[in-house]
Amino acid sequence: MLEPNPGMLARARRQRLQSGLDLTLLDLLGEKIRKPARYCLQPCNNVSRDALYNFPMSRILVIGATGRVGRQVVAQLPGNLEVRALARNPQSAHLPPHIEVVPGDLTAPESLPAALRGTDAVFLVWTAPPATIAPVIQQIATHARRIVLLSSPHQTPHPLFQQPNPLARMHAQIEKTIASAGLSWTFLRPGMFSANARDWWASAIRAGLPVRWPYLSAPTAPIDERDIAAIAVRALCAADNDAAPAGRDYVLTGPESLTQREQIEILGHATGRQIRAEELSPDQARRELTTLFPLPAIDMLLNAWAAALGQPALVTHTFAELTGAWPRTFKQWATDNAAYFL
Repeated sequence: MLEPNPGMLARARRQRLQSGLDLTLLDLLGEKIRKPARYCLQPCNNVSRDALYNFPMSRILVIGATGRVGRQVVAQLPGNLEVRALARNPQSAHLPPHIEVVPGDLTAPESLPAALRGTDAVFLVWTAPPATIAPVIQQIATHARRIVLLSSPHQTPHPLFQQPNPLARMHAQIEKTIASAGLSWTFLRPGMFSANARDWWASAIRAGLPVRWPYLSAPTAPIDERDIAAIAVRALCAADNDAAPAGRDYVLTGPESLTQREQIEILGHATGRQIRAEELSPDQARRELTTLFPLPAIDMLLNAWAAALGQPALVTHTFAELTGAWPRTFKQWATDNAAYFL
């Protein structure tokens, strides 16, 4: 492993000073960071992206390719791989023309063999009820050698992630099934997504309305979906003799702890708008947020945010350790996605 690059750390310190990030956190990351000797997920030294990887896996199936992270995985996979994307309705997938979009449905395991035929590795985002987990994983294990699962930090001892919820139980069930299926596996456990801001707050901001939201003081460490995808691509493309990603789970977060109010303020700066935020009580949230979530999901989020009050969000250095690059800040995400809020 290479030692930390002093120039990279110095540049990152300047960037953190400009964006107001806590240098104590930066110094902690600087002590831990290592640049992988054989992998780099960012183009460097004018080397093409395709030249940065070994290719033991030449045919990859992306299940969940039309979602936030899945689209980024498709976009970041090296161009000389054969990439398929599973979609219930291929005609509405709107993926790049070089991607082979194949029909299939996680609720119908018998629809998967054609998509899996000849596949070496699978990126899986589970988007179905849990009833078909076992037969779907069995189908994948019959054809592929490697699987990368988008999971959640359900084993992480931080109050935000330790509130009982059905999604965590389902992810635990999927992981257990995969681990016993004979596949080489990697589990990605990202925290809150930066893209949640688009799903949760964009419509109110576009309409010039206040963002009415519960637990505005609850801190999270939102991670950019592009950074989640970068780790997924590394795990999918790792050489067979690289044991690092195999049998590992990675808790992924953004680089800073931000309250939900601070995230809304950052969106205001990125869009050039004055965005008002109004605190909702839990009971008000249960009434007003039903257009965004079913009631069990609202209760899950309320419990998590309530438990997280009064302490910083969990911030990991996993992305920096694996890539030798800093994860994108929420400010970067907001700047890059400002058009969705205008």
